[in-house]
Amino acid sequence: MTARTPEPPGAVIESDPRRWAGLAVLSASLLLVVMDITILNVALPAISADLRPDNVSLLWMVDVYALVVAGLLITVSALGDRWGRKRMLITGFAVFGAASVLVVFAGTPGAVIAVRALLGVGGAMIMPSTLSMIRTLFPDGRERATALGVWAAMAAVGAAFGPIVGGFLLEHFSWHSAFLVNVPVMAVAIVAGLVLLPEARNPRPGPLDFPAVVLSMAGMVALVYAIKSAGKHGLTDATALLSAAVAVGALGWFVRRSLRRPDPLLELRLFRTPSFSAGAVAAMTTELAMAGMMLLMAQWMQLVQGYGPLETGVRLLPTALAAIIASPAAPAIAARVGARTVLAGGLAIAGCGFAVLGLAPQPLGYWSVAIALMLIGLGMGSLAIASAVIMAGAPPEQAGSAAAVEETSYDIGGALGIALLGSLAAAVYRSDLSHDELASLGVTGDAAGTARESLTGALDVAGSTGGTLADVARTAFTDSLAVTGVTGAVIMLAAAALVRYLTPRDIDLSAADH
Repeated sequence: MTARTPEPPGAVIESDPRRWAGLAVLSASLLLVVMDITILNVALPAISADLRPDNVSLLWMVDVYALVVAGLLITVSALGDRWGRKRMLITGFAVFGAASVLVVFAGTPGAVIAVRALLGVGGAMIMPSTLSMIRTLFPDGRERATALGVWAAMAAVGAAFGPIVGGFLLEHFSWHSAFLVNVPVMAVAIVAGLVLLPEARNPRPGPLDFPAVVLSMAGMVALVYAIKSAGKHGLTDATALLSAAVAVGALGWFVRRSLRRPDPLLELRLFRTPSFSAGAVAAMTTELAMAGMMLLMAQWMQLVQGYGPLETGVRLLPTALAAIIASPAAPAIAARVGARTVLAGGLAIAGCGFAVLGLAPQPLGYWSVAIALMLIGLGMGSLAIASAVIMAGAPPEQAGSAAAVEETSYDIGGALGIALLGSLAAAVYRSDLSHDELASLGVTGDAAGTARESLTGALDVAGSTGGTLADVARTAFTDSLAVTGVTGAVIMLAAAALVRYLTPRDIDLSAADH
């Protein structure tokens, strides 16, 4: 195989002690990007109080980041394979940092939406690049599995510490600080990345397929938008149906085009390897369950239990602490009992964590939740093996495609989780809080509609009408959390069975690549 540019493959990179320092740069950048996503959830109330956005603007503040990332992931990964993954990563750092600076000048909801969109551009450059660069830095399979364990742990830490950092900043500074915290870290990351990371690219890139670029962007944005619209307005929503039709048409054409070309924008033929498919399934289902459940869990802790944002962040820590232990240890465990056992077993353990939420004694208390969060965090250790399986199934020159597949799996899984599990929880909540139930509490008309729309709405109505509506609404929300937990358990256990079926018994992640 033609040597990497400018670093030769194999021994030079493998023996370079800077590869672990390079991993620190990649892990820190991923940590910050994931934290930034979760910090926004904490900062939204302060942004709303300051800028007074309408409902549409508020939704776009939340959604635009995911839409931009979804649209750019495939294209940016393909460009990184051609232009250089280190260049793409450093450029992503610069874009992310510049967008974070621009928030100082964001005095309107539209300006905040624009900043979030630019952050999405930077995030799309950073997230798959960190994964493909690990493939470059660690050509030895055993070391790469360990490195991916650290990478997966940092993602879990970022998701857990985001609300804590955000809560601390918002208690002492304005909401702008939630963005400005990125700037010094990105500046350090640029310098460290330039010094520590080797360049890598596909040595024989084909011409960029511009029609496929357009199809991938249109299809992925339409898909994520359709999922989000269906989750908010129902499966029969006209916008959701139209977006879904665009997604099916564009992505179907994209898949057909990719399978027919010798040098596609995204190497979908990687899915012909069962283990590669197993890794992608594990990544998507884990993110699906995690995104939906964590959204509901944060609301339960703040609106039902009465914890503040900082207290909520602290009480979500069992997931991160368990993941910090499990993710780095997963490769060593896989070496003893087999990657298939760890990959499927991790999903099953996470499924048991979700089951605890549905089967725990009622009323649901924090210690039951803490046990569930710990099991979910332990199960997330399997994601380290999922990443290793995905990256091991791709040749070095296709590392960008493999990283794009994994990040796309996360993105779609996260959107599906919020849409599907969020919609299920809303349906259970509305069922428990029926019009007859509300009428018996003296709540009718528009007030009843507001109360059934969300727990926040019910608490607002309760504040003006009094009575026992607040307690009834909190009980209904807790019931919805329990039903969603059982559903998440079913999803995770089904995924565990599928992954066990797809993953070869004798898969060896420790073999070096040549």
